Amino acid sequence: MELLDFARGPALTVGFAVFALGTLWRLVGVLLLPRVDDLSPAREGAPGPALAALRTILRRMWPRAEFLQRTLFVTINSYVFHIGLAVVVFGLAPHILFIRQLTGLHWPALPSNLVFGVGVITLAALLAALARRMTHPVTRLLSHAGDYISWVMTTLPVVTGLLATSHLGARYETLLAWHVLSIAAFLIWFPFGKLMHAVLFVFSRGATGRRFGHRGVSV
Repeated sequence: MELLDFARGPALTVGFAVFALGTLWRLVGVLLLPRVDDLSPAREGAPGPALAALRTILRRMWPRAEFLQRTLFVTINSYVFHIGLAVVVFGLAPHILFIRQLTGLHWPALPSNLVFGVGVITLAALLAALARRMTHPVTRLLSHAGDYISWVMTTLPVVTGLLATSHLGARYETLLAWHVLSIAAFLIWFPFGKLMHAVLFVFSRGATGRRFGHRGVSV
């Protein structure tokens, strides 16, 4: 119980504090980057900046036809574990209760067995992503420690959550403590690793869309 109290108290508090301040720091850093205005006239028929940015953000959610065959597995697998993580985080009753205590927001929970099944599929997709990163020659060459740490930080809450739900390996209180500690570690790492792409992709894609849209380039 002491470990669980530590996980639910100081560890989670520090995790949320670092997550909030670190994410804010990264966003401020992006927004304060120097900008060079494009003084050239926009191409005739070019969409407005906001529309061009939105188009690119949405268009890049799926690869272009020329690259679809090569990237189909990565794309589908990425959607599987991203959607799976969302279902597990926002669909499990204890998670919804925690969010309600934290923010006051709540919604109906999904059946526990369904969420558990999605969690297993999510873990399988994460393992498949790791296997490809380690076996694909180009991806393996481009990967560094931060990529593997981000994978570990994402996978640990899924593994510990499945173990706690199944009551496997230790007392439930101990498994729950490790689950909460893994979430705290995820929150602390989030602003400083590749996980930050969950926020920054909007800015990078939006900037690309604005720039190319101004020139009349279809992306």
